[in-house]
Amino acid sequence: MSTAVAPSSSSPRPGSRRAAILAELRALSRLAIPIAIAQGGQSLMGLVDTLVVGRAGTSALASVGLGNGLFFAVSGFGMGLMMGFDPLLSQAVGGRAMARARGLLWQGGWMSLFAGLLLFSLLMLSPLLLPLAGIGETEIAGAWDYLLWRGPSLPLMLAFLTMRSYLQSTAYTRPLVVATVLANVLNLGADILLVFGGANLPGYLGPLRAVPAMGVAGSALASTLCTMLQLGVVVLAIAKLPAPEGERPVRRPVWSDLAQAIRVGVPIGLHIAAEIGVFALAGVLSAGLGPASVGAHQIAIAYSSVTFTVAMGIGNAGSVRVGWAVGAHDTPRARLSGFIAFAGGAGFMALGALAFALFPGALARLAGAPEDVLPLVVPLLMVSAIFQVFDGVQGVGAGVLRGAGDTRFTFLANMVGHYAIGLPLTLLLGFKLGLGVVGIWWGLCAGLIAVALSLLWRFNRISAGTLRPLES
Repeated sequence: MSTAVAPSSSSPRPGSRRAAILAELRALSRLAIPIAIAQGGQSLMGLVDTLVVGRAGTSALASVGLGNGLFFAVSGFGMGLMMGFDPLLSQAVGGRAMARARGLLWQGGWMSLFAGLLLFSLLMLSPLLLPLAGIGETEIAGAWDYLLWRGPSLPLMLAFLTMRSYLQSTAYTRPLVVATVLANVLNLGADILLVFGGANLPGYLGPLRAVPAMGVAGSALASTLCTMLQLGVVVLAIAKLPAPEGERPVRRPVWSDLAQAIRVGVPIGLHIAAEIGVFALAGVLSAGLGPASVGAHQIAIAYSSVTFTVAMGIGNAGSVRVGWAVGAHDTPRARLSGFIAFAGGAGFMALGALAFALFPGALARLAGAPEDVLPLVVPLLMVSAIFQVFDGVQGVGAGVLRGAGDTRFTFLANMVGHYAIGLPLTLLLGFKLGLGVVGIWWGLCAGLIAVALSLLWRFNRISAGTLRPLES
């Protein structure tokens, strides 16, 4: 297994602007492709969950949609909190402080434990809010089952995100791809087995035939097993890396480091919670319109998440590239890296938009949409096709601003875009004007457009000046 190599701190050689752009594009691609594969693989597991559970009926699909929405609405804050280590790690590596980076990895492990246990407690209380939205007892019971089996994976997921940040910052991304591929293989088999049971399996599979059909709970258990597998893979990979030269990293909690990560990470956590929260709220509002509406919402979200997480992978690579440049005190290179990442994210999402616009019916049928859900999925995918490029821009924008150490503006942009613009339009179009779940998605679309434009403006503004490392 190869070891990680710290990036060069030098700027591109003098030459034409075109040569510099092409060099940056190649460098970004080498980093972004494995990260995007890993990021997209995470969402692919969610899509597989939807494809499998969709064949168990509309009620099961609605329960998984609600449970999954609640899980990410609560865990989203923790995910963002752990991302507070992203700029600290990438800027440390950009400044050639490898021992410092390894020490931050240990602090991330402590943070994932503390935050994971706290958020797990909150997660298990969240279904108590569902009756207030007028959701049926069957779907609420299914959401409870889902969270009971998925909830324990939350601290493990946060620990995996810490390891991912470290591997990204050191450009050692192969373990992320390996972990994602293995988890997807396990997820497909475990989903089918645990959701439907093993009674119909061939006799030579022996003990697997005794596995009971767990339905919604089986889908959640499959996701928890996959999280455990992914964490195990990256922990083993990091353990095999040679220790950095210089001062030995501190393994106990260092409160000053944790406090700095919290200052950077809390705005990211609030931004992610706000973004996930508005989509989770859209799911709850859809559930109030009936199981068919929330089922259509879940299928459309699953497809949109696959393309968006690839764009997020590009954004994560852009975050690392910008962080390296900022750590090396090279603002022009940071600016170039950021704008190339914006272009890459928008370009990929344009391909996703084309697929959604040309094949909405085929994609809905592939998801196993029941007959009462199918007519609602197609228009939702068409709305998704319209906001794909903007979704990519805002996903990348959050990444490159994070690499620059600017996390508060992203939170403010999400609050204004989603809650001051998107949510009122969601309520107006979906309920006041009677457009139902399609109107809800048009409101989400408007919010995403507002956020995307504001993040692009912000990066252009701050990168025109001098970007300084967080610890300078």
